[in-house]
Amino acid sequence: MNFTQFVRRIYDWVINLSANRHALICLFAVAFIESSFFPIPPDVMLIPMILATPKEAWKLAGIATIGSVIGAYLGYAIGRLGFDLIAVPILDFYGAMAKFNEFKDLYNQYGAWIVFGAGITPFPYKIITIASGAVHLNLVVFTVASVIARGLRFYLIAWLLYKFGEPMREFIEKNLGWLSVLFLILLIGGFALIKLF
Repeated sequence: MNFTQFVRRIYDWVINLSANRHALICLFAVAFIESSFFPIPPDVMLIPMILATPKEAWKLAGIATIGSVIGAYLGYAIGRLGFDLIAVPILDFYGAMAKFNEFKDLYNQYGAWIVFGAGITPFPYKIITIASGAVHLNLVVFTVASVIARGLRFYLIAWLLYKFGEPMREFIEKNLGWLSVLFLILLIGGFALIKLF
């Protein structure tokens, strides 16, 4: 079995979880582990669950948001603890700690935007949660950016599915990548315009 087949099996397994009688717990668990190491996003469960029970859309988006943000702390801990145990001795050995500290300063300067951008787009959020821990991004900044980004993502999906139903599911699944990037560009552009005026 190659990697694509492996990911497809996990994807199908997650879809099947959405019909399980413990689907709410499964949604929370998938959102939690996706923020630190799992390859399939919670949207895969969230979408069919909202379509099956549209009146529960806001509750389901809330569960996905809470699970994702709490899971982000696990990713942060992996980056923080794993980095100190493994990467620091290697960087010291090669005399590269100064270069890493330059990167760390840049990340801390723009960390809120980096976390926010990854939180609303299809970019693997786990990479950012782990990197945030590795550079010791301020935990309050990390938390606020995570809550806003993940909440926007899941509540927007919930609202679109609640309002437009099945045709919106097909549209979201087909275009999630570029829609997320477009939303991020518009958001950053809006903030840039506010600063100009």
